[in-house]
Amino acid sequence: MLATLLALTLPAGASEPIKVVYHMSEGIPQASRAVNNIRNHLAADPTAKIVVVTHGLGIDFLLEGATNQMEQPFAGAISDLASKGVEFRVCNNTLVARRIEANKVAMEAKVVPSGVAEVARLQAREGYAYLRP
Repeated sequence: MLATLLALTLPAGASEPIKVVYHMSEGIPQASRAVNNIRNHLAADPTAKIVVVTHGLGIDFLLEGATNQMEQPFAGAISDLASKGVEFRVCNNTLVARRIEANKVAMEAKVVPSGVAEVARLQAREGYAYLRP
């Protein structure tokens, strides 16, 4: 009876996790904001499916040895978020344009052909909400 009542009052798909793409292209200050936003997001909704897509200067926090403005490494935060299901994607076009080897990217990140195309695909084809910290 309760399940039937809930089914009648909840919108279709309400029990499915919310999918969000965080778009990053502005560098270290944006990355610091994003890490905090994502931590807060997961604290409020641990079931959220979060994908971070980076291009341009947005990839910098995912590069080997990257630190925030207080010179704290991003590696621990990236690893922690990845362990909670957050996915990180890096634009190959940016790597090529900036002459950065893929092995300089955090092991938790996946290289995709184009960051902007990935953001568009996630929104249009997979129903992800768009956030830009």
